[in-house]
Amino acid sequence: MWIFRVNEPRLGAIRVRAWTHRARRTVGLLFLILGGATVGLVLLDQSNASFGTKLFSALWNGANLITTLGAFSELDEPQKLFMLLAMFATMVVGGYAVSRLTGMLSGDDVMFYKENRMMERRLAELSNHVVVVGFHSLGALVAERLREAGETVLVVVGDQAQADRAADRGHMVVLGLPGVFDDVLRQARLDSAKSLVVTTPDSNNNLAVTLLSHTLNGSLAISVPGENGLRKTLLESAGATNVVIMDELVADALVGKLAARADAAK
Repeated sequence: MWIFRVNEPRLGAIRVRAWTHRARRTVGLLFLILGGATVGLVLLDQSNASFGTKLFSALWNGANLITTLGAFSELDEPQKLFMLLAMFATMVVGGYAVSRLTGMLSGDDVMFYKENRMMERRLAELSNHVVVVGFHSLGALVAERLREAGETVLVVVGDQAQADRAADRGHMVVLGLPGVFDDVLRQARLDSAKSLVVTTPDSNNNLAVTLLSHTLNGSLAISVPGENGLRKTLLESAGATNVVIMDELVADALVGKLAARADAAK
């Protein structure tokens, strides 16, 4: 899957614009040579052919020149001398293209730029999805369970390693540094999301994400883990609709297993 990087390196966009500008310049120079070769060959053509025939023959030779096919028609000596100059100009333009265009679009920054443009279109169409914040062990398990249940999952993280891990497992990912996490959440299309699950191990970070998400979409269903009753109250005040106290959940599961075993032994 693809990763949308909120902090995308701007060098990628600069390189793409520079490559486009140089490519246009190269094409323009080639057309200039084509036009110059055509005009020159017509003026140097001393045959008795009609102007249309001379023009077509000159255009044919000019096209063969810039495409390097070399299937020229019969040329007299002045035309050959002129074509030598045109060939030299074509070689100069070709050298410029090779030196200035080759390899410009193969860097990581350009790949990130292209990836972001593709992800922008996918995110623009995203709706009724579940956003999972964090991709540690809990986040990975939650995202997988949601996908198995048929939900569209978008993973939001602030760490490159987590982003790569989530993408490798087939999830769409929005990556951004913690300092711009409000922009990260906006890119996650919370306005059209079905729900949000916060799974990071940092309780203060969970509280901040809950508050930001509720501010962006007051009707969004938000599930988040809490450590105790006080933290649960804080999270609910911040906009959480479902707070799971992990210790209580584990204790209930353990006691429930023992009770079920005791009942089965009776």
